[in-house]
Amino acid sequence: MTTAPRFQIVAHSGDARRGLLRTPHGLVETPAFMPVATYGALRGVGFSELSALGAQIALANAFHLHERPGASVIEAAGGLHGFTGWRGPWLTDSGGFQIASLAKRATVREQGVNFRSPLDGAKRELTPERAIAIQEALGADIAMVLDQVAPVEPGDQLRAQAVMERSLRWAERCKRAWRGLPGRALFGIVQGGAHSGLRRQSARATVALGFDGYAHGGLGLGETRAERSALVAETHAQLPVETPRYLMGLGRPEDLLAAIATGVDLFDCVVPTRHARHGLLFSDDGPLNIKNARYREDSTRPPDRDCDCSVCARHSRAFLRHLFLIGEPLGPSLASLHNLRYTLRLMQRARAAISAGRFETLHAELAARNA
Repeated sequence: MTTAPRFQIVAHSGDARRGLLRTPHGLVETPAFMPVATYGALRGVGFSELSALGAQIALANAFHLHERPGASVIEAAGGLHGFTGWRGPWLTDSGGFQIASLAKRATVREQGVNFRSPLDGAKRELTPERAIAIQEALGADIAMVLDQVAPVEPGDQLRAQAVMERSLRWAERCKRAWRGLPGRALFGIVQGGAHSGLRRQSARATVALGFDGYAHGGLGLGETRAERSALVAETHAQLPVETPRYLMGLGRPEDLLAAIATGVDLFDCVVPTRHARHGLLFSDDGPLNIKNARYREDSTRPPDRDCDCSVCARHSRAFLRHLFLIGEPLGPSLASLHNLRYTLRLMQRARAAISAGRFETLHAELAARNA
């Protein structure tokens, strides 16, 4: 076990960077994508399959796992690693996004968030201190501070500032509550909506608190890709170069590449598996809606001719369309395997391109094929 998470940058290509993140449960090569196992599992994909796809690290949601089966159950089983069987690193989200998604059930106060459980309607309270205790019980290699997601509407700057300042106060409380177990990391989160000045202010104040890594929160909620890239780049100017940078909740291939170009190291998103369940498959030529009639007799081509996944090696577009149309669960499962492999392989391609000093070329080539 390492005594502390360490991050080392090993190559640059423009602002894109390749790094090594050491955790108690393994080395993560960055840029890296974290498949989302919200409840400690991916729908239709086992962890042995996930490992074979090239995943290095997985993400679970502390809020949902605390609701069921309960943090104490998971802690007694040896944390997420013992409970789920995934032996690689785990990052846990604190539940900040659920404050927004459960807005009708939640009341946000300075102490924390009071809400009605979406499961049984019982009263719950989530505080910064409680969020840290839950994540420590889960045995997370990387834990996140509790934040409140800021709005992105350009005209709502006062609201964005108030939420950003509360997130900073919560981050300070999280830092005080964090026990700093050997090798574990605690990441701060930058907020401020779509307001560059607020995000710079949040970044400087979050860095002053001193975390092991820094995340961009509250993005991907309405701003354009160009606006997001500009906000991320401005924020990076305020962050220490020797710590990992994490863009939360973005997973479309074009969004990942744009963020890597600004120097982001870590990503997570449900998009690969959610899109897969709806029959949308990734490819270098853009997404395929495999349920379209045009694929009814397309029995010679795989979803992506350049993909090395087992789905593309064995199955045609026509067969996958057939599975979706008859409601066979194998269809979404195979589509998930493909989309996850595509995304994880995209990270591998990005890392190789950065090492070769040609990430800009890779980015431009893939953008041209998607145009």
